[in-house]
Amino acid sequence: MTAAELTRLAADLGLDVLGAAAVAPYEDTEQHIRERKERGLFADMRFTMARPEISCHPEALVEGARSVVSAALCYYEPGPEPGADEGRLPRYTWRDTYAELRDCLDELGRRLGGTYRVLVDSNDHVDREAAVRAGVAFYGKNTMAITRRFGSWVVLGTLVTEVDIEPTAPLELDCGSCRLCIDACPTGALDEPGVLDSTKCLSYWTQAPSAVPEPYRADLGDSVYGCDICQDVCPWNRGVEKRREHSAAGDGSMPTVSLEDWLERDGDELVADFDRLFVPRNDPRWLWRNALHAAGNVGGRELVPTIERYAGSDDPVLREAAEWALMRLDERSL
Repeated sequence: MTAAELTRLAADLGLDVLGAAAVAPYEDTEQHIRERKERGLFADMRFTMARPEISCHPEALVEGARSVVSAALCYYEPGPEPGADEGRLPRYTWRDTYAELRDCLDELGRRLGGTYRVLVDSNDHVDREAAVRAGVAFYGKNTMAITRRFGSWVVLGTLVTEVDIEPTAPLELDCGSCRLCIDACPTGALDEPGVLDSTKCLSYWTQAPSAVPEPYRADLGDSVYGCDICQDVCPWNRGVEKRREHSAAGDGSMPTVSLEDWLERDGDELVADFDRLFVPRNDPRWLWRNALHAAGNVGGRELVPTIERYAGSDDPVLREAAEWALMRLDERSL
């Protein structure tokens, strides 16, 4: 299959960017993962970093594999700022774009024929490296994969196939002298350009199964999950809404949540309703913890009775988060 034929398939399937590379191990990426793991930069994160001997070897994922096809689907859509007593969700969670991408790649595999494997949000494959090799994106200083047309407002997925596909040229692009993401990160998680220190990353801490370090709690602001700061300031991400050929804005998307609802909701129901979020062991405590921090940062006094109930919890993480939230509310009212 030629690169031109692949491009036509991408348009037919509704994929925003599609590229291909010959199957080969990601040796440099594997080395970087091992080095950064030794430095403790991944904190307790696992994902693709847990087993680089697998995630950096697409040649071992499909017998007779010849091509790695990388796809990007833009998830950007405009949304309202959180209102009173509301928490903010990162854009990629507003709707399940990963499920849409997975279906598109599965259809692509069927059309190509032969043996294939679809990997979307999978621990078994480093999608960013595939995207860079296939000319879909380049690495930004914020460690995100940045596409030419849609910036980093994309989810990535990969198809490993035995079909021989003409490779697409890598992008000859980089961030130049820009350091907006580095300067905007409130915790210094990007101080080493192109390297993320997860121990300082706000997005990491909203997903970590432990108490959030106190110095970072105020920096979370109204976020109840994830963080978009380094993407919001990126010049490559400006004007994406004008370049989108299709958008699902308003189609069941959820940019904000009620803090009171999150704190009052049954735990199993809360986790089930937000199953597109990574919640360690599907334990709702970590979502309640996040909502308590947001309530302290942006909530009103009407949330005090609910927060006080958590302050009496037997769970030490929730009790301490609630006590912090009450203290923070008092500070803001001075």
